[in-house]
Amino acid sequence: MIEIFIDDKSKPIFASMTLDYKNITLHYTVSGNGEPVVLLHGFLETIEMWKDLEPEFARTHQVICIDLLGHGQTESLGYVHTMEDMANAVLAVLEHLKIKRAKVVGHSMGGYVALALAELKPQLFEGLCLMNSTFEADSEDRKLLRTRANDMAKTNFDNLVRMSFANLFAPESRISFKAEYEWALSIALKTSLQGYMAANEGMKLRSNRFEIFKSLKAHKLIITGKKDALINGEQLLSKLENTDIDYAELSEGHMSHIENKSELSYFLLRFIEK
Repeated sequence: MIEIFIDDKSKPIFASMTLDYKNITLHYTVSGNGEPVVLLHGFLETIEMWKDLEPEFARTHQVICIDLLGHGQTESLGYVHTMEDMANAVLAVLEHLKIKRAKVVGHSMGGYVALALAELKPQLFEGLCLMNSTFEADSEDRKLLRTRANDMAKTNFDNLVRMSFANLFAPESRISFKAEYEWALSIALKTSLQGYMAANEGMKLRSNRFEIFKSLKAHKLIITGKKDALINGEQLLSKLENTDIDYAELSEGHMSHIENKSELSYFLLRFIEK
């Protein structure tokens, strides 16, 4: 199914599409023309997180946004969505669109998926940006938290999502970006229980992909938030010495597309245009 929207003649065509994949529906959008840029959202997010950045990038590039398994308008494939499962779904969309090379930006979980895709098909990548994301595997403590969260999800899903979501923002951001916070939370609350649990299990199972990232023959960038409670920027930076990986630190938390929108736009535009 394809839906095409043209708001005015000065804006690029925006197409919302679905692809049949392993007996489920995959949802993605395509806008603009030029060199491809693939945007992969994070856990409890959808392609809607890119609503402010996508039109900006589409002025000069073809922008592909994909709802990952169990998120947005893409259905769940099973009860565990490994990062490899998600990467294969992304690859199915790109092969359907006949995309041979692209720059990929992954936010949080989207970065984990992008790294799994880089291991699967490194020749696809012109560039890879890990945005509020990491190449490291979960610590044992983090794995335990995910297990407890999935247990809680079965009986108190709404409160669990609200608590989990609050940790994504710097404390002051929940006040200064109240409207945006509530909007993003409303999207998170629409995530299905199966989608939540399957992604959480998949993230728990992911491997450390530092060597994959380091050896990738592409432009590489990590963007972190100084107040990010989930991603330790200093720990990542300490491992980047003697690599060709670029690094940028923004001032706020995990949700840079909301908390540091203008600064993030600057760094991502430099990344896709390089």
